[in-house]
Amino acid sequence: MLKTGIDPYRLSRRGFLNAAALGAASIAVSACTTTGPTPAPVEPPPPTYDEPPLGDYATMYGPISDSGFELPAIPIKKMDPQFLRQIVPDPTGQRPGTIIVDTTNHFLYLVREGGQAIRYGVGLGRAGFEWSGDAVVQWKQKWPKWTPPDEMVARQPELEEYSAKNGGMPGGLKNPLGARALYLFHDNVDTLYRLHGSPEWNSIGKSVSSGCVRLINQDIIDLYDRVPSKSPVIVTSDIGQPMAAGANRRAIPIDGGVPDGSVLLGPVT
Repeated sequence: MLKTGIDPYRLSRRGFLNAAALGAASIAVSACTTTGPTPAPVEPPPPTYDEPPLGDYATMYGPISDSGFELPAIPIKKMDPQFLRQIVPDPTGQRPGTIIVDTTNHFLYLVREGGQAIRYGVGLGRAGFEWSGDAVVQWKQKWPKWTPPDEMVARQPELEEYSAKNGGMPGGLKNPLGARALYLFHDNVDTLYRLHGSPEWNSIGKSVSSGCVRLINQDIIDLYDRVPSKSPVIVTSDIGQPMAAGANRRAIPIDGGVPDGSVLLGPVT
């Protein structure tokens, strides 16, 4: 008989101890599954907002077919490159998803995770029509209708055909609100200010409008696709500084349009 040097008693005892341990573990598992409370179902994480890729300039500012309209390419070589869409370090200190309009430098920032922001060039209101404050994107619209306020029609009678009583100007390539509009509210009240597109790409980086924030049509389409309704908006000349209490100011924006149900607001004193 071959001797292995292994004590059969020790082997049997080890096997017994292992079996006993397995048996105890089985009992413990059985006890957990039969007498313990039923675990609560795990809630799925909230859906994420899919962000489109940024792309290269030729793609970002090329021609676009959208809702039956043909947007022409932007001659980007004629533009100041600082006003082209780009990813930059976030200078605002705001939480991701916040839109900040820098009225000093004519930039709009969309804050991202990781200390970054997407920066767009914008056109702003001329002297006497500037504004600042905080708001939210209450709702968004593709190819919005434009309705000039009565004050503007009184100064420019040729706009009478687009007045509120005549139904406004339908969306289209010549519409001053461009391809998209984001409607800004403060405390559930329509400010009548908009973030909107513009066919006048050469007005970006300038202060020539009557108060609203204008972007190149290709840029407002990009911004529209990135931000959901209720996104916070801050318009300020002090990037990186907290908003002062009561800083929101509203005036009558001449190129903002008046959506159905809105009340035209006068200056807040």
